[in-house]
Amino acid sequence: MEIFYSDSFSGDTLVLNQEESGHCIKVLRHREGDAISVIDGEGALYDCVLMNADPREARARIKGKTAGFGSHPYHLTMAVCPTKNADRFEWFAEKATEVGVDVIAPVIADHSERKVFKTDRIKRIVLSATKQSLKARLPKVSEPVSVKDFIKSAPGDALKLICYCDSTLPREKRISIMDAISGEREICILIGPEGDFSNEEIALAFADGWKPVHLGDSRLRTETAAVAAVTAVYFKLL
Repeated sequence: MEIFYSDSFSGDTLVLNQEESGHCIKVLRHREGDAISVIDGEGALYDCVLMNADPREARARIKGKTAGFGSHPYHLTMAVCPTKNADRFEWFAEKATEVGVDVIAPVIADHSERKVFKTDRIKRIVLSATKQSLKARLPKVSEPVSVKDFIKSAPGDALKLICYCDSTLPREKRISIMDAISGEREICILIGPEGDFSNEEIALAFADGWKPVHLGDSRLRTETAAVAAVTAVYFKLL
């Protein structure tokens, strides 16, 4: 199934931007009268017929609409510290989108090795992964903020979980992420940098109601831990 994206709607017609039009017309060789499927990034899939096979600005008539296409029954925000190697964060963003995430929030920690982060490329990766995984809702990619600011701004009614390394805490007192999740539908998960969170960040999270969780005994890279957390939520709540 080929899926295209549009954010330009007018009545019963929509317009594909130049990139989507080029892929539709030049690469996949669609022509006027062909049926195509288009998502709006807000959760709806549209069954359409091409009216104008212009590789710069293709137009299509909407014939039907499916709401909630490829949706999941929860709202997940993943606040993840950008990795030193940018490719690893991009891999996380792609895989998290494929599994099911609603907000990808880059956060800068006290121990972060990467302090500057640009979201434009991540947004393109997320769009591609959304279409590839047959979803209609495009995850939001937030602009970077500090871990401390994110901790204080997270929704008060969400289940707020922080994953961090604490070898001093006995295993019997550690809570797995699967055990921490029950019937909550609004979830925020915070994943630290290569050097972990600072003691000040952890203390702030605890004071603000964040619950400490672990992802097992293996020492995971930041991006692996983030994908494991997304997958845990998916299998627990789907």
